[in-house]
Amino acid sequence: MALITVIGSSGRQGMAQVRQALAAGYDVRAISRQPDPFAGARIEGVERVEVRPMDLYDPSTYRAALEGTDYVFYTHPLQARADRAVLVGDVGKAAAELGVKRVVWNTSSWIPDKPGDAFTYAGNTAGINALWRSGAPGTVFGSVLFMDNLLTNWARPFIVNEGRYVYPHAPHLEANWISLDDVARFMLASLERPDMEGAWLNIGGPERMRGPQVAEVLSNTLGKTVKYDPCTPAEFGRYLVQAAGDDMPAEVREEFAKGIEAFYEYNNTAPTRPFAVDMDHVYERFPELEGKLEPMSEWAPKQDWGDSNFRPAFG
Repeated sequence: MALITVIGSSGRQGMAQVRQALAAGYDVRAISRQPDPFAGARIEGVERVEVRPMDLYDPSTYRAALEGTDYVFYTHPLQARADRAVLVGDVGKAAAELGVKRVVWNTSSWIPDKPGDAFTYAGNTAGINALWRSGAPGTVFGSVLFMDNLLTNWARPFIVNEGRYVYPHAPHLEANWISLDDVARFMLASLERPDMEGAWLNIGGPERMRGPQVAEVLSNTLGKTVKYDPCTPAEFGRYLVQAAGDDMPAEVREEFAKGIEAFYEYNNTAPTRPFAVDMDHVYERFPELEGKLEPMSEWAPKQDWGDSNFRPAFG
């Protein structure tokens, strides 16, 4: 079977890609500086995964990590120390030199129709251009908002311990929440699709939801009332910094929190509605996935909401 190499395999998104690639029957190589990037995670078939080290900020380490692979899955790190376009461009150049069949980039955020939008969105546009210019065959998915965020240390304690769904989404904001496993399914579905080479697509889950609807799903899942209790973007920035703990250097915490604040102020007011996805268009491109994406009401009961729930390091 073809070999998929997952860069960033120890993060939540990378683990979902590893999990789904194994389930689809692919051979999998995990790129991580940790000898055991999946310690504590439940991934069926994980014993078949090869682990190789690579320093994302040192392209001289790429060849040994990527050689022999058919496909590369790349997710930009949340706390990256370099520009999006620089990193994905470097990955693309190495992949082109090694004859990789496809680089699939999961941007973890919305891709605008034209350059100029703020925050990571502008970086996505520049990154796509860098990937195309690298010479590697590429596919890019703009995954807009993850259901799995609700399991993290910045969201889950409020939900489970206090019965509050705390998120910086204004009451009017609509979002197509998508599970990380479904993001991985899109990435896998694109591999044998010639029409997805040199293409990008924003993706989301099957339902467009507002805050009270999310709270209703959580209430039904946990068997108790969970109240929609939106926080301000400034409060949310502080929650993320607290959840990161020692994983985030002290000198960057204030800047990171302010960046999160500005990001969500933008998302709540931008006329482009970055969290809302035209799913009719998505299904036109991927008709094989229509009816197969998880709505939150199906995803949530499958999750472990207890204290033993495995949550990788922040990000």
